[in-house]
Amino acid sequence: MSPVTKENITKTYQQPLLDLLYQAHSIYQKNFPKKDMQISSLLSIKSGNCPEDCRYCAQSGHYKVDIKKHPLLKLETVIAAAKVAKENGATRFCMGAAWRSPPDKTFQEVLTMIKEVKKLGLEACVTLGKLTTKQAKELKNAGLDFYNHNLDTSPEFYEKVITTRTYQERLETLNHIETAGLKTCCGAILGLGECVDDRISFLHALTQLKQMPESIPINVLEKFPGTPLGNNEPIDSFEIVRTIAAARIIFPRARIRLSAGRRSMSDELHALCFMAGANSIFIGQELLVGSNPSVSHDKQLLQKLGIDAHASSNG
Repeated sequence: MSPVTKENITKTYQQPLLDLLYQAHSIYQKNFPKKDMQISSLLSIKSGNCPEDCRYCAQSGHYKVDIKKHPLLKLETVIAAAKVAKENGATRFCMGAAWRSPPDKTFQEVLTMIKEVKKLGLEACVTLGKLTTKQAKELKNAGLDFYNHNLDTSPEFYEKVITTRTYQERLETLNHIETAGLKTCCGAILGLGECVDDRISFLHALTQLKQMPESIPINVLEKFPGTPLGNNEPIDSFEIVRTIAAARIIFPRARIRLSAGRRSMSDELHALCFMAGANSIFIGQELLVGSNPSVSHDKQLLQKLGIDAHASSNG
């Protein structure tokens, strides 16, 4: 598909679903001939009391949500979790902290965590909020592979979801990531109340980044009572599939990561998402503070579908 304009993304996204799936899967097969599934694990290393007002987030200090809150975990706790993740087949270990931006003192502790995770032979990814150029370079020097910083939605819909951080601030952090030589992990949350045009605009926004994302997480809103979006209507399943398929066509070599919200998805919907080009999932009973399918269920599902769950750590 070329050139990558909103008009052409719209034509791709809105074509008959089976044609879209065929196109996306053909591109996936060409770029990932092993048809493997990268397994990742995500640990909340600091939970709750975040000053941001993201209307979907259970960790925001603006809302009263029944979750477990804790300060930065001890190094030994994090490394123990990383070892379990590796035993369960993960090749990438991700760490998330509920901060607007990482505090200087605890940031040094995170750098140590990254170094120790790398010693286990795992790829390392963190999501810590807003970064400075200096912090991004320190993360790179510690051995970090990927930094996750999602755009969440379209530029047009963004202010209806978050008011404490601008879209431009998100772009600035992504620029710092690129300058530091880190790989970019950047995606969206579906089901925030956005329309089709917003999903298309989000995909176009990804193409405008200075560095094309090598990982694209596609999250489905997990509704938490107490958050403003806790009673949202569920997004249509085919819209999830369309978004993944369009992302696969636009970013043929990226790992498209089926992320939050999988607990509410049927096996059949998982299969359609994999057909559309999703080739990475997170394993573990929890995803930050949300629920996730059990490791045994994920392994059984991948086995049923004939998908290799022992992906290489490349990409």
